[in-house]
Amino acid sequence: MSENRIPDTAEELKNEAAIQDDFVDVGTQADVEEIMKKYDRESNTRPWEGVPAIVIKVALAAFSVFMIYMNLFAVWDERIRRSLFLGLVIVFVFVLFPVKTDIKQKVNRIPFYDLIIGAVGACCFFYFTMNSKAIIDHGTRISNLEIALGAIGILVLAECCRRVTGIPILVVAGCFVIYAFYVGMTTGRSPSFYKAIRSIIYNLFYTTTGVIGTPVGVCSTYIVLFIIFGAFLESTGIADFFIACANSLAGSASGGPAKVAVISSALCGMVSGSSVGNTVTTGSVTIPMMKKTGYPGEFAGAVEAAASTGGQIMPPIMGAAAFLMAEMVGVPYSDIVIRAVLPAVLYFLGIFLMVHLRAKRLGLKGVPRDQLPKARDLLPKIYLLVPLVALVYLICSGYTMSRAAIIATLLCIVVSMFNKEHRLTPKKFLDALETGAKNTLSIAVACGIAGIIAGVVTMTGLGQVFITAIVGISHGQLMIALFLTMLCCIILGMGVPTTATYIIMATTCAPILTTGMGLNTLCASMFVFYFGIVADITPPVALAAYAGSAIAKSNPMVTAFNATKLAIAAFLIPYIFCLNPQMLLIDTSAAGFILIAVTSFIGMFAVAVAIEGYMFGPMNPLFRVIIAAAGLALMYPGMLTDVIGIGGVAVIGIIEWLTRGKKATA
Repeated sequence: MSENRIPDTAEELKNEAAIQDDFVDVGTQADVEEIMKKYDRESNTRPWEGVPAIVIKVALAAFSVFMIYMNLFAVWDERIRRSLFLGLVIVFVFVLFPVKTDIKQKVNRIPFYDLIIGAVGACCFFYFTMNSKAIIDHGTRISNLEIALGAIGILVLAECCRRVTGIPILVVAGCFVIYAFYVGMTTGRSPSFYKAIRSIIYNLFYTTTGVIGTPVGVCSTYIVLFIIFGAFLESTGIADFFIACANSLAGSASGGPAKVAVISSALCGMVSGSSVGNTVTTGSVTIPMMKKTGYPGEFAGAVEAAASTGGQIMPPIMGAAAFLMAEMVGVPYSDIVIRAVLPAVLYFLGIFLMVHLRAKRLGLKGVPRDQLPKARDLLPKIYLLVPLVALVYLICSGYTMSRAAIIATLLCIVVSMFNKEHRLTPKKFLDALETGAKNTLSIAVACGIAGIIAGVVTMTGLGQVFITAIVGISHGQLMIALFLTMLCCIILGMGVPTTATYIIMATTCAPILTTGMGLNTLCASMFVFYFGIVADITPPVALAAYAGSAIAKSNPMVTAFNATKLAIAAFLIPYIFCLNPQMLLIDTSAAGFILIAVTSFIGMFAVAVAIEGYMFGPMNPLFRVIIAAAGLALMYPGMLTDVIGIGGVAVIGIIEWLTRGKKATA
């Protein structure tokens, strides 16, 4: 191995460390796969080998190609597009995902009942696809057969969701459906069980306010294309490039590997938008290096998990939920990207500061420069950024998101031709298409079930009930309403994909903040978006933290709590931009934006110092409390709070600086 090359995998690093007689005990790829199969249903797929594996790979690749065709060339009614999309998704879910996650799967085996259920469920949606015009013309006068097909289609989709994402979201959706049934049975001139069922099935299956509503529409139109783009971009080797850049920038600094984890996760997050995927990709390199430097395993895994989770708020991809936000808020996606920059920078700054202070407190060193990539060696590979830069330019230039994603994907193919290590061979091309299709399945079924929740809210007027209840409990106080909304997001987001969490909260809680409390619509949407994301590192169901702990060989729950502490910025920033929308470039001048950026940076530093208990040396508890209060004051909008905050930080900083020598000799 070249002395200038950073190991690409945990296994490779382990081998090198053993050679250097400096072995680091880290998890292998098998350890990661085992824990992910236990906690992450998306990772638990059937094993296929030989000819069946090739057939499935080609079928998934064909699905990706068909999605590109449907969005570029097909001029179909939205009901046709969405129902066909979900029908195909159901087929692949039953082929790939077993009925249970806790049993050993036989190779190339699929139970006959899965074939039957999958075929029947898919046919329910295909029936709607082929007969959509007649069904639309009939309106609510659907036949008994169509009622049965709608009910079966919804139930099979629910089973898909159980297999791919788990039970939590189904419990939520089930409660909403029960409420819809209750409303149907207690209202109207002559309520009956049959009429209630008929109304629910019609609204949830045959209209664009239910299963085939806006979430599935956005998924089949935008999200799938960006997922395919991400798969092709990763095939160019850009993740390795990002990790190498991060090592070159920060690897030699105090506690360098942890800083590398933060920077590389931020960069990779621009592409992946998946907290778990990001943790495994960058963590296989950074976590062993952190442990080798001297960070405890629980802290190393937590750093990677917290940083990787932040990838979903890092422009331009920002996870799939950002596309839904643009559609539901009614603003261009480019606006979402631009307004999200400062909050994302603050989030990663908070984690970066805490790992820096922890390194100083523990006296940790960085990696010797002669073992790190040289900037002059990385510069020739900067062309790998062309697809990403082009994507941002195209979106901001007025191109539709679909065309921008497809053009950027084509650029990925061109760029790969210049990279010998990652040149796109026919096999890699097929692999990228397959990966894009696979990664779409979980989001698609989650969007379908979340559409049920949105449909019930529309059918029953439940949103107004929530608004009245929360406004009453909070007595019109915005902070109380925000706190209650935060709790709902975190609880509902545990074990639920971010996309589905966002849809649920944007449908139920965001209107409370906008209609009931008068909050800006974009601020409310970003608020629920942030707290839906942090559920990935919030115990007891913290998938990203569990992935990090698998590599670090650390206690999963302790790792999750450490990750939550490191991600404190994610718990503070949403309150800041709700109280002061200028952070999101809403109703602000350049001077106002700069002021809030500077005060927020200083405030984030103060909070990080308070949490770690270290500035120029260990701090006593009283000073930690004071500087924490000063930091929070800086984050609260207002000239008085800014003056108090800066004053508090300055006083504590001067005292700490003057006493640093005494602490060093103590």
